[in-house]
Amino acid sequence: MSGVGKGTAAASIGKILKSKGLAVTAVKIDPYVNVDAGTMNPIEHGEVFVTDDGDETDQDIGSYERFLDEDILSYNYMTTGRVYKTVIERERALEYHGHCVEVVPHVPEEVIKRIKNAGKKSQSGYCDYRSRRHRRRVSKHSLFGSS
Repeated sequence: MSGVGKGTAAASIGKILKSKGLAVTAVKIDPYVNVDAGTMNPIEHGEVFVTDDGDETDQDIGSYERFLDEDILSYNYMTTGRVYKTVIERERALEYHGHCVEVVPHVPEEVIKRIKNAGKKSQSGYCDYRSRRHRRRVSKHSLFGSS
């Protein structure tokens, strides 16, 4: 479903919500094992958008910036490769205290942590996070409620 305007649609919805006085951000989750979009084939994946903090991201991040009229930084973008890299780095630093590191629960916990972090850093009351397989919206109450 690449190139059909999902990012533009999400950014448009964010713009509408923002016009109603809500604080909005968008998080792009790419399912690729690449760590960033810089090494992805632009013919298949589209152009790379570089954030103000230097992250090479999906072009949807640029749409989010233009529509929401605010800087969207690296903490609003993740790939499967980036998530796995962080989990592995934490394991190597003994942050799991010698426990077995498993796909479930450690990878989903890292994804959730990143989504919450993006919402907190942008002070949003609404966070749109999506992958190619699903799309889910979380209200401020559930996003920033109990961990």
